[in-house]
Amino acid sequence: MNLIIQGLEVNNSDLRSIAKLSHADGIERITGQAFRLTNAMYSNDIPDYCLQSELDFAFVKPGQELSDIKLIVMDMDSTLLAIESIDEIADMQNIKPQVSAITQQTMKGEISFEESLTRRTWLLRGLHQDTLQKVYDERVRLSSGAEKMLQQAKRFGIKTMVLSGGFTFFTERIKEKLGLDFAAANVLEIENNKLTGKVVGEIIGREGKAQVLKQVRDKLGLKREQIIAIGDGANDLGMMAEAGVSIAYHAKPIVKQHATYSINYVGLEGIINLFA
Repeated sequence: MNLIIQGLEVNNSDLRSIAKLSHADGIERITGQAFRLTNAMYSNDIPDYCLQSELDFAFVKPGQELSDIKLIVMDMDSTLLAIESIDEIADMQNIKPQVSAITQQTMKGEISFEESLTRRTWLLRGLHQDTLQKVYDERVRLSSGAEKMLQQAKRFGIKTMVLSGGFTFFTERIKEKLGLDFAAANVLEIENNKLTGKVVGEIIGREGKAQVLKQVRDKLGLKREQIIAIGDGANDLGMMAEAGVSIAYHAKPIVKQHATYSINYVGLEGIINLFA
């Protein structure tokens, strides 16, 4: 196997130590933040060493290439975006602590996503719809490395999709801004220019995300192994299970346990380096 090491700062001494632990026979530079250790073997000491040194590591099969991938599907909040959009909406109504607390329960898998979204959306009732645009204009920002990852995806002809348990108000704008191919999320009910505190139709949660991904996968005629799914919370586990490669991005422990690879320190561009 090849062992990919990435970090915000990768020291030569760390590379040499990890090469020794993994019995690797060579060290190759991918970028200034990413390195490939060739013919490496797994050791129980490697996760602990990388944790202490704040380095991401991944054992990948030689020959794994980005050209083999045909679709990248991303969660939106705290994955493609560096914010939780519903928390930022709540902040405009001075109820962010209450909403954030429910968000965290969901991400850890302590309550169902459907219950969580219902409770959080209800707390937003009465908010003027103009607040949504204000949040988009003032609070929305991409996660580090997002644009670089998407540029590479387009270069290889890979389709891209944002699949969110959040709201279509944001996913549709993000889709247009970034030139994504697909987007799906929940629809906020609005009456008289104000949020009613309800969601229109069936909630897209853990199972809903998996279903949408399967529909798009079938539409494109793709195999599971041609898909990368990226997420950070428990409600992403369904869609991640439907992909050949799943990435836990700055994720909760429950997501890391089920993912093919975890990225904890570098940005989304780190995903591209796994296929270099």
